[in-house]
Amino acid sequence: MSREYGIRPPRYRLPDATQVGRVRLQVADLVRSVDYYQEVIGLEVIRRDTESATLGPYHAETALVELQERRGARPVPPHGRFGLYHFALLVPDRADLGRFAAHLADVDARVASADHLVSEALYLWDPDGLGIEVYADRPPSDWQVRGTELAMATEPLDLRSLIRAAHGSTWKGLPRGTIMGHVHLHVGSLDRAEALYHAALGFDKVVWSFPGALFLSAGGYHHHLGTNTWVQGASPAGDDEARLLEWELLLPAADDVAAAAESLIKSGCGLYQDRSDPILSDDWGTRLRLTTRS
Repeated sequence: MSREYGIRPPRYRLPDATQVGRVRLQVADLVRSVDYYQEVIGLEVIRRDTESATLGPYHAETALVELQERRGARPVPPHGRFGLYHFALLVPDRADLGRFAAHLADVDARVASADHLVSEALYLWDPDGLGIEVYADRPPSDWQVRGTELAMATEPLDLRSLIRAAHGSTWKGLPRGTIMGHVHLHVGSLDRAEALYHAALGFDKVVWSFPGALFLSAGGYHHHLGTNTWVQGASPAGDDEARLLEWELLLPAADDVAAAAESLIKSGCGLYQDRSDPILSDDWGTRLRLTTRS
């Protein structure tokens, strides 16, 4: 997807085919969390042991969420922590999101909603208070550009129209083709987030006029990464709290992983290796794994 908007990074630029991979979450009670992600969110268990579980769309082997239990971990406090604001599951089309919306009404889930112009979104919170977005994109041909910046907003969502788009079809869980569309993080400084994720890692800046937020992407997408400073006086999540342990950035090939890592190192970022993947820890303790589709 190539679009005429945004600001390219000054040096290295991530490949157009870059995508977000799985998120790894620390939770207090594995059984409780698995039940929620299956029954409310509609994911299916791919692998499970006594301390962890990996989940993905129904009838697919695509790992999207990994849960790691730390018994008794404290929930996300009401004022929030640096790190995860939400992770966002992108369903294939509007009808899928309409089926999901009807399902949430059936199970009486706590949910919020928004129309972001480029997408329609539903927001939830898991049993530990970790944020989740499930959304569907509008066609890129309908996205609006203001100068060199993509137009995004937070407006009321027409839920009746969304549910009608499902044509009364039955909810059967998040469908094959659902992917991790983006991750959105609480950060302490947009300038520092820009220096790291734009100038060093190589995302394009796509939306920079949204109050208190910066949105970044590769390949002309509306955003693979959101950052915001909406939580004042926050601190990083502690080891004994529910939190985002790690998120993945999927690059097309090993050479792309090496190039992104080299760009980070040249910018003064410290990396470490895990199973041959470079791991970046940002200024607020959020870990990012650079890896390939395989």
